[in-house]
Amino acid sequence: MSDSARLPDFLGIGPGRTGTTWLHDVLEGHTGLPARVKETEFFTTYYANGIDWYLGHFRHCADMEHIGEICPYFGYPPARERIYAHLPKCRFLVTFRDPVERTYSHYKLMRRYAWARDGFDEALERNPQIVETTRYGTHLANWFERFGRESFLIQLYEDLQADPQHYLDDIAKFIGIARVELSKSRSLLSNVNTVERVPKSRKLAQNARHLLTTLKSRRAYRTLNLLERSGAWEFCFGRGEEFTPLSPDVEMRVRARFRDEIDRLEELIGRDLSAWKAPRSDQREPRLSSSP
Repeated sequence: MSDSARLPDFLGIGPGRTGTTWLHDVLEGHTGLPARVKETEFFTTYYANGIDWYLGHFRHCADMEHIGEICPYFGYPPARERIYAHLPKCRFLVTFRDPVERTYSHYKLMRRYAWARDGFDEALERNPQIVETTRYGTHLANWFERFGRESFLIQLYEDLQADPQHYLDDIAKFIGIARVELSKSRSLLSNVNTVERVPKSRKLAQNARHLLTTLKSRRAYRTLNLLERSGAWEFCFGRGEEFTPLSPDVEMRVRARFRDEIDRLEELIGRDLSAWKAPRSDQREPRLSSSP
């Protein structure tokens, strides 16, 4: 590693499906972020590539006061330990979302990339990471123990929904950058990264996922972004049947499954999370938008 090398001093560790893409987009240009990619996935998927591979994502950030990454490392204990080994003084942004909504959104992402093919109930049993990431209280306690409570800014997805500017102001203050003024378009959490459909061809989606992983490992982000702009990823990962809302019965089972984790999270962060414990009649993914 060169003498001028700089690694992140803050990480937005998720969990995933909590507005992380929106946050990356609004912070871009105001703080140092990875070049041409939102999530390097270094501490989870590409750790074997070595720290210099990760460092290469930030060489353009030499003049930035603060450097960071928005990548959902929250529910991966090995990632936590790897981060501690390389970034022991790091600070963390964490946003929690209603566990039923987050879990179902995670499931849809797994279907999109052909990691799962089962129905929702079956996928929760066969793809344990969907459940593991939603064990909010357990994992947060472990992060606190490793890095200290003062290293974390804890927010709720509802905070982002209710007042995006205030949500972002708290983040800017925490990581030490100037206030970022949101434009009207950036104030709204639109359907960025919302998954509406399953892949039309699961085999095509699998092949596209393998290609995506290979390109990302080689840091071929220009090619990745070109394929994104051309609509290739949407062709491979979408165009199938639409996802349907969860039934009330399924919602109640999932909500009960995470009740203990919600209780523990309440104690850790001192926030009232009673709204996460009661059934909801509308299971559509919430969006910050002026339209219904």
